[in-house]
Amino acid sequence: MAYYSIFPEKDTTLYSHPDRINMNTGRDEILELVEEKATTGNTYYTSRILIKFNNEEIKDVFQNKLPGTTSTPYHLAGDAATGYPRVMLNLYAGENKSLTQGHIIEAYPLSESMGWEEGTERYTATPPSVTTGSRQSANGATWVYRNESTRSAWPVGISSPFNSGATGSYTTSPGGGVWYTGPDFRAEHSFYADDDLDINMDVTNIMTKISRSLFQSTTYPSGITNNGFIIKKPRATEEDGFGFGELQYFSSNTHTIYPPKLTFKWDDSSYSHSGTTLTSGDIFLALHNNKAEFQRKSKQRFRITTRKRYPDRTFTTSSNYLETSYLPSTSYYSVRDAETDEVIIPFDTSYTKMSADSDGMYFDLWMEGFQPERYYKLMFRVDNNDGINIHDEDYFFKIVR
Repeated sequence: MAYYSIFPEKDTTLYSHPDRINMNTGRDEILELVEEKATTGNTYYTSRILIKFNNEEIKDVFQNKLPGTTSTPYHLAGDAATGYPRVMLNLYAGENKSLTQGHIIEAYPLSESMGWEEGTERYTATPPSVTTGSRQSANGATWVYRNESTRSAWPVGISSPFNSGATGSYTTSPGGGVWYTGPDFRAEHSFYADDDLDINMDVTNIMTKISRSLFQSTTYPSGITNNGFIIKKPRATEEDGFGFGELQYFSSNTHTIYPPKLTFKWDDSSYSHSGTTLTSGDIFLALHNNKAEFQRKSKQRFRITTRKRYPDRTFTTSSNYLETSYLPSTSYYSVRDAETDEVIIPFDTSYTKMSADSDGMYFDLWMEGFQPERYYKLMFRVDNNDGINIHDEDYFFKIVR
């Protein structure tokens, strides 16, 4: 089973509040969904997030990581239980304030030909004047503009119409992005204020359409150009006249281990052996010839030595400790950040199953999907006749550039 992540090439927040409608925050460490009350009156102004992943990195995953061929690289859709690959959009929560209880967050692909620039400004910068329209230098995307420095405005549907199948705006302030609509172009994540506030959103259908465009030049509605995602609250929430609080997420410019990422997960496991399967008892796991460091641009195979911690007493001509034993097929690996204990790859019963061959148990990791110059910890889960067993043997490794 396999997990592989890529990180954004650009991201930013668009603010519709009159004090920030011309603000670019392309270099800020924070992305946020917020409704801000007007200076006077009871109007609430929303924000939206833009995020884009690099086309060449996406193509590399489809061509060189995922199963399949370049002639059929878009075979993603399907039930995870049957082994079809899935693609998840992940954002990690920062500081959040004054949250209402229930939340729904949507993601849509930005409309074709609606390219936008990240920009070079931060939230703390002074935005251009709403009345005079004076601009900051080297600006990028704002609520009004795709690229403020060139005055390339977002379409608003009347004087500048949307593309076929696209929509936008519908708030008190025209602008704020243009995106495709319909169930095949929508992803959703819902949670409550006392839940884990991280976003883990299934965008497989959207990525299927992007891959068709990348590899077969398919156009809307079967394929779409990759212009990134817009992440927002539903229209009913944006227009309900009530504030939902502040949801903050780390951006690609964060100095933490929590940048957004696009995670591909698929089944690369193979389980076949003629040895002894250990289905109960006290089991000892060890990594065979474990290295302390790995180059980031590499794929590594981790071999697991498995045996009973206390072998049965029998008469043999060789050591019981030399016998190759196996875990059941319901065995999984997990990767955590060694310093923070943040789960990087969870125990996923569909996508982190360990493999087996004549040499023992193993699994593969693509090191390029991890942040470099950090230490990581391996953990193992074995589901057998005794139930669910977690093995933490303090195995660490480092990714180096």
